[in-house]
Amino acid sequence: MQIALDEARLAAARGEVPVGAAIIRDGEIIARAGNRTREMNDPTAHAEILAIRDACALLDDERLTGCDLYVTLEPCAMCAAAISFSRIRRLYYGASDPKGGGVEHGARFYAQPTCHHAPDVYPGFAEKEAQMLLREFFRGKRV
Repeated sequence: MQIALDEARLAAARGEVPVGAAIIRDGEIIARAGNRTREMNDPTAHAEILAIRDACALLDDERLTGCDLYVTLEPCAMCAAAISFSRIRRLYYGASDPKGGGVEHGARFYAQPTCHHAPDVYPGFAEKEAQMLLREFFRGKRV
């Protein structure tokens, strides 16, 4: 999770919402990313999506079977779907997102009968640090 938090800090430094992600396979980091929606002018350039794209390219496979994703914020519905479609094994996330989350809030993507694959979900990893990064970022925006 520390790698994901580092990516979130880098995202904040770029003026992006501080969300970071890392994909691990067999104990090795195979992809890492932070949000780049503003930089790329791409609403799909969430940390999870970018990390999934990089991991799939590295493995030359659309499936990330046996991979675990660490992300600092509860994934939105779009990212939850991408996690499902890529067959990520486990999802670890930091802060919950009652407004935009798609795992335990909002769409609850993995609880839908149309969901073909649900990863094992572990919320609350480094939750306080992830929440603090988000609070500080948005506090700075309001000043």
